[in-house]
Amino acid sequence: MKKPLILLFTSFILLFNCSVIDDLTKFDIDYQSNYSVPASTLINAPIIFDTPDITTESETTFENNNTKKNLIESIKLKRIKLTIESPENGNFNFLKEMHVFINAEGLEEIEIANIYDLENTNSNTIELNLLDKELKEFIKKDSFNLRVKTITDETISKTHDILIDTKFRVDAKILGV
Repeated sequence: MKKPLILLFTSFILLFNCSVIDDLTKFDIDYQSNYSVPASTLINAPIIFDTPDITTESETTFENNNTKKNLIESIKLKRIKLTIESPENGNFNFLKEMHVFINAEGLEEIEIANIYDLENTNSNTIELNLLDKELKEFIKKDSFNLRVKTITDETISKTHDILIDTKFRVDAKILGV
């Protein structure tokens, strides 16, 4: 009777410790970028914007988290939030849909987030729906940029300056574990 109980207890401890160790090998990286949507009378037509290059500083970030590029197992988008910084009373009511793509030198561009059929909420922030894409090769590069494709359903009387706030979840082997 003692042997099965000890075996069960030992198995539970090992399983719990592996889960704790696995959580220790995960961390988040935040990046921000801006783009502007100019005043426009076009509606239901795609408008495409590129963000400036976003420097990853991945080597330093990985080292600060006790890992290296070659030990990264996975990087996926955890959150993408857009905030209108100006005009002060701006909102996303003009948007019908939005798609965000990531690209980096030598890699094929992929869509990472989108949102469809936006309701008029008078909100100056939105969170996009994430697509479950593996992004480690993009983040391991020295820089990447985002391409934003929007379709509007209202005219825009003023330029809207928008902040894109992204959070990537990194799963790595820390110190080779």
